[in-house]
Amino acid sequence: MRFEAVTADIERATEFVNQYLDELGCPIKTQVQIDIAIDELFGNIVHYAYPQGGGAVWVRIETENKTLILTFRDCGIPYDPLARKDPDITLSLEEREPGGLGIFMVKKSMDALSYEYKDGQNILTVKKAW
Repeated sequence: MRFEAVTADIERATEFVNQYLDELGCPIKTQVQIDIAIDELFGNIVHYAYPQGGGAVWVRIETENKTLILTFRDCGIPYDPLARKDPDITLSLEEREPGGLGIFMVKKSMDALSYEYKDGQNILTVKKAW
């Protein structure tokens, strides 16, 4: 499904995915983890892929043996969020470099993440089993 790369469409994308997961009987705990991932990943696309605004985000849902495969595509600025070094969460907030905590949470809560830049598109795929 195609969405506008605007903060308001994060909720629409989440509803789109949750409707699908409800039909499959996905546990609420897993849905909440997926919702957090959608919020973080879609939000990053909104804020970083299209700094001038006016872009689109495509969200694709697939399932395979009770595993959700969620793919985000955009035509924004190339950026691999997985290449960023994880924050040192042992440091205090004052000592820690800003940013990166959201994608760190996604990495910890999902089973697999992958990124590629292909044909002028950022393609980020998330997998989560239940």
